[in-house]
Amino acid sequence: MPTHVNAEAHGDERGALIAFVEAQRGGVRRSVLGLSDEQATSRPSASELSLAGLVKHVAETELNWLRLAQQKPNERQRTQETWGESFRLVEGETLAEVLAFWAEVAAETEAFIRSVPSMDDTFPLPEAPWFPKGSVSMRWLMLHLVEEIARHAGHADIIRESLDGRTAFELVAQESGQSWG
Repeated sequence: MPTHVNAEAHGDERGALIAFVEAQRGGVRRSVLGLSDEQATSRPSASELSLAGLVKHVAETELNWLRLAQQKPNERQRTQETWGESFRLVEGETLAEVLAFWAEVAAETEAFIRSVPSMDDTFPLPEAPWFPKGSVSMRWLMLHLVEEIARHAGHADIIRESLDGRTAFELVAQESGQSWG
């Protein structure tokens, strides 16, 4: 990981978990730094993944987990038929719009986590082979978001380097207005 998460205030578990989730979000967001929509939607390998598609997927996945924890319907719920659309921009969508949507989801996630009475509070998961059985805690949710987003940040690193040779370290430097090497 090319960035480090600052230490939280002593005992601030929520702050620490939010900071680790945000660090992983940053890795995905930086992968599209300076790219056009055309570049961000290109697929430089045999995979169907594009950087814009990864950004959209991670944003929609975070929203889905947030809605599960809030026990509210997901306004962007995917079906088996529309699942593939969560990995690509569809007609009329832009990378900038998807990034703005994700920023809204991230702010809502933070506000929700800061508002729950306890990180030990739980919410039920639907029955599915990829979910643990029963309920999970808010702490589990945040750790899972770190895991989920980090997985895709790694994918994004590889795709970006395949596009133009830019590495995560170079993108961190660019984002901070410095040069790398």
